[in-house]
Amino acid sequence: MKKIKILWRMVILVCVICCNLCTTVYATEEPSSLYAQSAVLMDADSGRVLFAKNAENPMAMASTTKIMTCILTLENCSLDEMVDISAYASTMPKVKLYVKQGEQYVLRDLLYSLMLESHNDAAVAIAEHVGKKLLGNQIEDKSVADYNTEDSKLAMAAFAKAMTDKAAEIGCTDTYFITPNGLDATSDKGEHHSTATDMARIMAYCVLNSPKKDDFLAITQTASHSFSANGRSFNCNNHNALRTQMSGVISGKTGFTNKAGYCYVGALESEGRTYTLALLACGWPYNKNYKWEDAKKLYNYGTENFHYLSTESVDVAGSLPESIRVLNGQTEEIGGLATVNVRVERKEPVQLLVKNGEAWQVDIRFEEVLHAPVREGMEIGEVTYSLDGKNYLQEKIVLAESIDGIDLEWCIDKILQLFLPGEKSLPIFL
Repeated sequence: MKKIKILWRMVILVCVICCNLCTTVYATEEPSSLYAQSAVLMDADSGRVLFAKNAENPMAMASTTKIMTCILTLENCSLDEMVDISAYASTMPKVKLYVKQGEQYVLRDLLYSLMLESHNDAAVAIAEHVGKKLLGNQIEDKSVADYNTEDSKLAMAAFAKAMTDKAAEIGCTDTYFITPNGLDATSDKGEHHSTATDMARIMAYCVLNSPKKDDFLAITQTASHSFSANGRSFNCNNHNALRTQMSGVISGKTGFTNKAGYCYVGALESEGRTYTLALLACGWPYNKNYKWEDAKKLYNYGTENFHYLSTESVDVAGSLPESIRVLNGQTEEIGGLATVNVRVERKEPVQLLVKNGEAWQVDIRFEEVLHAPVREGMEIGEVTYSLDGKNYLQEKIVLAESIDGIDLEWCIDKILQLFLPGEKSLPIFL
């Protein structure tokens, strides 16, 4: 009986060890079997891509387009502005608020309609309102409510161009907007599209860097918003289901068209880290929930496997020589070796999310022998910090002191010291 108990304890111990090993492997492996055809997990602070799957493929992104519509509007308008409704806006397809020509809405309410319920008519009404401002006197001075289709499309085109320009300004490399609502469209310049990397970058800008980030977060974090206008009452509910399924989710926007499939772009905070992700072509009906499964995989991968690494943690001084030889440099004694101390001019440290086990690649280069004269602060080399072949920071290696070169005055001075030990110099000879 005693032997059996010992055997069982050994079996249990082996099982525990195996489980721990499996958990460790699972935690460090990259997400696999994602439903999304294109996906990115990004460190929002630095823009560093932590995981990518076909991340640079240009693709339709459906209503995740409205993320840019929202932030561009916030940066160009006051939330209390009144928005007139055109005939064109009222003809937009579902999903819609069912606005009517001639009605007026507070911009704030339309932005909730845009981001919570993803109403297509609200997007067009907002784009026309901002587009009119952008056009200035290029369009007849009349109410948007009186716009004909040509006027509406002109205002929309101005807004879409501003969206595309804004994307380029914040570092997007392959994004082209045609519509403010994300409905599939084509122009003579190409199709309405973006990439997973660009969409994650746009979300990072919205939640961290935009001057209107607080307004953006307030809207996208709201569970529901009710308002009344034009004798009618409306209620908008947030369709970002991940808000209630995971802790730390701070923003997100869904999207769907027949071409784009289900899409999702979101942001999450965990232990001082901010992640953004983008999932494009993440299933078609009846696979509406695939995007939530993919998002959880990516977020869990990020929170379990990455930590912050700062250039400040690198002991650069320990990798430098105590001093560097200076040829033809003045010394205390004739025949002495002239050397000079060096230091690194430390810059504001760079902090990146890195995978467990990753470390900075530090390249230190400097001149090993100098020629006098040399001066304090003179640059003689540099320290480069890189990861994955990309340089993130360069710091100068400079001299900490000055050394003059051997000259006639120094030679006379040292010769006199040999014959007249008590004398430092004889200026009368000089």
